[in-house]
Amino acid sequence: MRKQNIYTNPLHNNSLRVGDPFVYSHRQTYYLTGTAVADEGFQCWKSVDLVHWDQLGWIYKKSKTSMGQSHYWAPEVIFYGGSYYMVYSSRDKNTGRLLLSLAISPTPVGPFSDIHKPWFDFGYSAIDGHIFVDDDGAVYLYFSRNGYNKNRDIHYGMIYGVGLARNLSEPTGMPVKLMEANQTWEKVMPDNRCNEGPTVIKHNGRYYMTYSANHTCFPFYGIGYAIAENPLGPWIKSDENPIAKTCVADGVSGPGHNSIIHSPDKKELFMIYHTHANPNNPSIDRVVNIDRLKFDNSGKLGLVGPTRSPQPMPSGC
Repeated sequence: MRKQNIYTNPLHNNSLRVGDPFVYSHRQTYYLTGTAVADEGFQCWKSVDLVHWDQLGWIYKKSKTSMGQSHYWAPEVIFYGGSYYMVYSSRDKNTGRLLLSLAISPTPVGPFSDIHKPWFDFGYSAIDGHIFVDDDGAVYLYFSRNGYNKNRDIHYGMIYGVGLARNLSEPTGMPVKLMEANQTWEKVMPDNRCNEGPTVIKHNGRYYMTYSANHTCFPFYGIGYAIAENPLGPWIKSDENPIAKTCVADGVSGPGHNSIIHSPDKKELFMIYHTHANPNNPSIDRVVNIDRLKFDNSGKLGLVGPTRSPQPMPSGC
């Protein structure tokens, strides 16, 4: 009898020490990037099965003319209009704000070159940019507005959305607030009220947004989701949140900031997210996790995990 193929969550060998992991695909190959060397830019790994990953090197690296000189966070790459676009955030050396920029490349592995730096500046910090293209071709940008409320002594993150011009050159209006920390699990830290890291997919005509809450360096970090009938809401959070949370007994701490990708044959969905490299000592040191994501018959979204044991290979491998 042929032995069943299995894959092991990358956490087991800590081979992918990356935060805010984002996976995209091109011609049967997967590519992964994220926050790793935050003062220099972004690196990339590739895989054909979501299991074995080879490091490729830099796909974007800052230069003396770059807008940002630090805080290169949460890159996401999308193939659109015949080119690859990367949205990322960095700290603007002129204003001190964390702002989104947009870069372009003819290939999925770069090098990416800035075309809008910053992409926009509405007078506040914006991180965790996510581009979503709807079935009708309409394009939307989701991001987290981050800041500090002096009166309440609370750091906050609120998820905003805005339509984009078809050529991605500019927003088509003013961003609107879609979500903020309001569920009980999102308000456990006395000095933090944060929703961030939005990712949007469409299923059976409805829009699903996964997001993270609390602070990435602490065990309270987790993943929730919300549903909407329209891209700019209103978004209704699930009563089942969080769908991923800390369980130190299982070796899981601070799951968060995810992306979503199909299996090679498009029959399965996978969530790619990070957890703390050492669950007993939470910190900015994070590793990549990959687990199955499923819808039940009623349309509820659930993560089959977090897992810390061998799992069946993705279908189509």
